[in-house]
Amino acid sequence: VQLQASGGGVVQAGGSLRLSCEATGTIFSISAMGWFRQAPGKEREYLASITARGSSRRYTDSVKGRLTISRDNAKNTVYLEMNSLKPEDTAIYYCNVVDLQYSGDPIPYEDWGQGTQVTVSS
Repeated sequence: VQLQASGGGVVQAGGSLRLSCEATGTIFSISAMGWFRQAPGKEREYLASITARGSSRRYTDSVKGRLTISRDNAKNTVYLEMNSLKPEDTAIYYCNVVDLQYSGDPIPYEDWGQGTQVTVSS
């Protein structure tokens, strides 16, 4: 499975970005997907997930209301719309195929791709 994230860049605080992640080598249309990020010196953290058909979405509390996950199964692509960006959102952003849990964060189970860098300036 290959996961190619794109759409990152440098943006001022309060700005917006839309990240994309194309997944190949997997049956995308039956796979739940998630977004994660890793800031310098910190562990990778879960942000959002979406079921295979897009009928259900979950977010970690710290990003609710600012991030929106969506997907286009025809394009094997999952998106992350980010608004009201803050300097603390600076990180490398990754997507992955996830195993949704009844409770707790979804578990990623493919090798990580390169990710896409998001830098928010104050």
